[in-house]
Amino acid sequence: MDIIGSKKDESRSRNVFIIVFYLSATVMLSICFFGFYISVGEYMKTGKIVIGEVLVNTDFPFHGDATLVTYLMIASVLSWYCVTKLAGDKMKNIPQSVRTVLQLILLAIAVTAMYEFTYNLFLSNSFLTVSLVKGVYNLDSISVPYPNPQTPWNLIFATKMTLSAFLISAHGFYIMSKNQIREKYKYTRN
Repeated sequence: MDIIGSKKDESRSRNVFIIVFYLSATVMLSICFFGFYISVGEYMKTGKIVIGEVLVNTDFPFHGDATLVTYLMIASVLSWYCVTKLAGDKMKNIPQSVRTVLQLILLAIAVTAMYEFTYNLFLSNSFLTVSLVKGVYNLDSISVPYPNPQTPWNLIFATKMTLSAFLISAHGFYIMSKNQIREKYKYTRN
């Protein structure tokens, strides 16, 4: 009876992860399409575009609530987590050499994302300090002409998305390392 209950509980858990994944993926796609649509309209009018600005300036569902970039960040991390829970067993079938390459790639992405997040966070703190000294607080509209001066990035968008990229890549690296350690431990026990 315990085995049947365990399989039933595992099936329910899997269904929750599937539902959350599809909801998160739908939220991410909806936000991206909305941002793209508004940004194209803005570009057609002004000839300029600031990456992520529309997502930072759009509160949802009411004015004063969370911005779309916050929902995008949360949905991307939730989607990644659900994917790893749903496909975690398939990691065992990946050859060791491929896993090692994936680990190195994920580590490089995690280090880069952490650097970019830290850079953007310090930059936003600097801009915030300057704004407060001037008596103005409008951090949401600050953009940086990095990496390309022709297409600046909104600083809040860049900070939140690089944090999301760090969390996803660090978690991926952890999962790859955890599976590798388990396998080594299993082989040394036998």
